[in-house]
Amino acid sequence: MLTATEDLVLPPADNSWRMHFRASISLGVPFIGAQLAQLAINATDVLMVGQLGATQLAAIILATQVFFTVFIFGSGFAHAVVPMVAQAHGRGDRISVRRAVRMGMWVVLLYSVLTAPILWLAEPILLLAGQAPDVAELAGEYLRIAQWAMFPSLLFLVFRAFLGGLERAGVILYVTLSTLVLNAALCYVLIFGHFGFPALGLTGAAIAAVGVAIFGAALTIGYIDSRAELNGYELFVRFWRADWPVFFEVVRLGIPISLTILAEVSLFTVASLLMGTIGTIELAAHGIALQFASMAFMIPLGLAQAGTIRVGHAYGSGDMLGVRRAAIAALALGCGFAAVSSAVFALFPRELAALYLDTSRPDAAKVLAFAGPLIVIAGAFQLMDGLQAIAAGLLRGLKDTTVPMILAMIAYWPIGFLCAWAFAFPLAFGGVGVWFGFVLGLGTAALLLNWRFFRLLGSRTPARI
Repeated sequence: MLTATEDLVLPPADNSWRMHFRASISLGVPFIGAQLAQLAINATDVLMVGQLGATQLAAIILATQVFFTVFIFGSGFAHAVVPMVAQAHGRGDRISVRRAVRMGMWVVLLYSVLTAPILWLAEPILLLAGQAPDVAELAGEYLRIAQWAMFPSLLFLVFRAFLGGLERAGVILYVTLSTLVLNAALCYVLIFGHFGFPALGLTGAAIAAVGVAIFGAALTIGYIDSRAELNGYELFVRFWRADWPVFFEVVRLGIPISLTILAEVSLFTVASLLMGTIGTIELAAHGIALQFASMAFMIPLGLAQAGTIRVGHAYGSGDMLGVRRAAIAALALGCGFAAVSSAVFALFPRELAALYLDTSRPDAAKVLAFAGPLIVIAGAFQLMDGLQAIAAGLLRGLKDTTVPMILAMIAYWPIGFLCAWAFAFPLAFGGVGVWFGFVLGLGTAALLLNWRFFRLLGSRTPARI
């Protein structure tokens, strides 16, 4: 049952459409930039390690996928802190802001400890999964070091939730850009052995990952400590004192978010396996199209994060008109961007695909022939993906996570995956069929989640949502 306090803070004087669109853009842009910078960090690691050889490249791809899977599940607990902070801030409750952030730190610390054995024992786990022994050994060595990056990485997300919930998202972009520069420098020095350092290969990449994670968390703490208005929240004062009701609220909100994210990520992993059974050329084309869809997705993802905060603020203050207008602004901006990017994907599919290929290679023409149609479909795909992501973010702003998880899982798997398989194999559409299934699954999620959000808004009082 959601609750909101209507008598602590009055609704904002300016509830105009212009204000809501402007606020969504100003809050969303730093999140979008931070997501793109994070993609660049991952790409930097792969590009540098790829110069060491195919075995090392395969190992870091495998290792980062394992780390990312564990990390992305844990990120749900940090995401749960966002609406808790936003709603408390909206009603002027500084104590609840502090309690949410503190217990968010507790939860991600506990999660990092509990998942450490998985990363430490990655090599035997990968061998059981049928991976090549030399690749599994290198990946295991990487993860035994990189596991120490889990807690500072999740801690940074909790601080990001705190700053975002207070609408101070700008610093998040600057910190992420700083970590991007540091990561590139550390990888260059430690992987290849420049400036007198030994060439450590994958070990160097793992050390860089840990150093960058600690740097990002420390830089954010330093920023919070340097601002009197933020330092006044006293996030670390009596940090050891348990606050079990808030702790379990973070867990209760976070687990459905984690499962929802994991369900979507695993859907794309399985889709790549489906494409691999169709053929190598099709898998390569799928990878190219997915790169463009992933980059385009960063914009609605940033708008979704902004929507969580904007809706949380308005809901916390009892401003239901503000909730509705904040939601519509985020959705409208997402649709506007999708229209533009869909047009670009539809008009220049082969040109975009060629950016990822050496067109002089004999197999390039075949990959281009498959990638072009997939990029066109990616235009419709990212519209659906964007709308469902934004709707999920809006629902989180209302602290509604369990029902959205169920709706999303139904859309992703019984509908999305089964349709992808049916179109690809029984109906013989091949790789294009996999993407048709994606569009149907994500489109269903978009419809269900938006229906859920606006149905909740049909209640006249916040306490009934």
